[in-house]
Amino acid sequence: MPPGEGQADMKRHPLYSSSSWSQPSGPRPKAQRAAAPAPPPEPTLRQKLAGRWRAFHGRFEKPLLIAASTALALALFAGYQGLQPKAKVYTQADIDAAVAYNLKKKPAPSNASIAADIIRPSVVRVTGYDPSRVAAGHHPGTGVASAPNAKSIDPSSVGSGVVIDEKGTILTNWHVASSAETLKVTFANGLISDAEIVGAQTEDDLAVIRAKTLPDDLKPATLVSTKGLRPGDEVVAVGFPFGIGPSVSSGVISGLKREWVFSDEHRAKNLIQFDAAANPGNSGGPLVNRNGEVLGIVTGILNPNKQAVFIGIGFAVPIENAAKAVGNSPF
Repeated sequence: MPPGEGQADMKRHPLYSSSSWSQPSGPRPKAQRAAAPAPPPEPTLRQKLAGRWRAFHGRFEKPLLIAASTALALALFAGYQGLQPKAKVYTQADIDAAVAYNLKKKPAPSNASIAADIIRPSVVRVTGYDPSRVAAGHHPGTGVASAPNAKSIDPSSVGSGVVIDEKGTILTNWHVASSAETLKVTFANGLISDAEIVGAQTEDDLAVIRAKTLPDDLKPATLVSTKGLRPGDEVVAVGFPFGIGPSVSSGVISGLKREWVFSDEHRAKNLIQFDAAANPGNSGGPLVNRNGEVLGIVTGILNPNKQAVFIGIGFAVPIENAAKAVGNSPF
């Protein structure tokens, strides 16, 4: 070794690596190799909108409910209105056609005519024959004597009656049935039969008679209680005024529970007052309601002038009293 060469080698400085000691080469420790936490994903548009809606709903819940209810009600109302048929606009031609139709249209029957049709088959004409009065030539219902040669077949009295059962039992007035020795009844179909008195209730001027011969098509009347009767209710009287008939008159109930004094000074109570026209010959006939049901038996009229003509006040015995005269009240 040359002189001084070994010394020069001994003075050399050590070589250092250029890599940092803090980052040594080779595998890292396990703790250093763990991945860092990933950032949260961005919310979708749907999630953003849902969040905003929840916040809005929580703040305005009550106003929203009110608005929704109002909107629903308006929608239902609009739908209902839409289902309604539209009002038709009538032209003058439509009006003229309606007027012409009604002018040609047959009017509906009145209540009185309906009631009369129902009761008419049950109404009978009651005629009395008295030899002493026939000889005098008396004509019923007129109060005027005829010439001496009057026909002997003329009845001495005429009244009315109503059939109440299929046995031919007839209600009439006592003053009609007792006014002659012999009674005959004429039914709605024209059949004439002898009749006899089978009962009476003189305090109510009622008599019960029965025909000996009956028609095949006999139709008894329907009786109805007067319990619900009121002043102003419609009534119809059917009978044979002055022997003419059957005649129909209509009116209303004028009053109830009236008292009236008969010609024999007997006072009757609990009478029905009515204003349907009634005259001599109507006595004993039925007073009926608008359904043709018998409410009472016509018994007399009031005239302060003592004339046997109607001035607007008639009386009838309630059917309850009349039914008792038969001996079997249905009420």
